Amino acid sequence: MGLKGLLAAVLLSCCTWSATAQAAPRELVVGVEELDYFPVYSVKSGKYVGAARDILDAFAAANGYVLTYKPQPIKRLFAELLSGGIDLKFPDNPHWASDAKGGQDITYSNPVIAYIDGVLVRPHMAGKDISTIHTLGTVSGFTPFAWIDRIKAGTVQVKENPRMELLLKQAAIGRFDGAYGSLAVANNILDDVLKTPGALVFDPALPHSRDSYMLSSLNHPKVVAEFNAWMAANAATVKAIKDRTGAEKGVP
Repeated sequence: MGLKGLLAAVLLSCCTWSATAQAAPRELVVGVEELDYFPVYSVKSGKYVGAARDILDAFAAANGYVLTYKPQPIKRLFAELLSGGIDLKFPDNPHWASDAKGGQDITYSNPVIAYIDGVLVRPHMAGKDISTIHTLGTVSGFTPFAWIDRIKAGTVQVKENPRMELLLKQAAIGRFDGAYGSLAVANNILDDVLKTPGALVFDPALPHSRDSYMLSSLNHPKVVAEFNAWMAANAATVKAIKDRTGAEKGVP
C-alpha cells in the first residue's frame, strides 16, 4: 500500500470511529427514591417501575440516552445530586429540601406528573375540625409541608413508616389520626393491594399540597431542556402513560 493509500485508510478509520462515537448511546444515572410509590414509581425485585420510568424511558429512547436507575433513600438522594453521584433526580421539586440543597443552581424540568399530598382519615373522621388531628403518619423521610407550622408548634406529632402500605394499614386501625401522602398512591394501595377501598378517605378540608413531580439536575441543564422539549412534542404519549397507570388518579 502506497503512502496515499495508507493515509486514506487512516482517515477512513478515524471518520468511522468518530461516527461510531457520536452515535453511541449517552449514559446517564438517574437517582430515584427507594420507595413503593406505585403507580407513580416503585422498586420491585430490584427494578425501577411505574409511570415515571415509562416516561423517562420513552424520552431516553427518542434522544439517544441510556438511563441507569439508582434507587436511594429519600434524604441520601439530595446528597447524591449535589456530589455528582447521580446525573438526574426524579422526583424533585424546587420547594423540597431547600436547606439540604444549599442554594445550588439546580435545574428543574416542567411539571411531569401532578399530585395532591393530603390527609387520609377513617370515613367517620372526615369533615372534622383540624384540631382533631394530633398524630399524622408519613413515609420515612417525607416532609408534610402543608402541616409544617403545626408540627413546629408541637400541636401535631409525626409518625414515620418506611412503607406506604403499612402506613395506610396503621391509619385504618386508628394508630394515628391521619395518613399524609399522595392520593394516587394511596388509592392504588387501598384498592388494588389491600383490597380495602374506602377504608380511608381524603379530607379536602384539611391542609394539603397540590404540585407536580419534576426532573432535576445540577450538572446537566441541557438534558433537562431536551426533556422539556420532548414532553411538549409528545404530550399525548405522556398523558397516555399517566392515564394507563393511574399516576394522577384522584387529582382533578
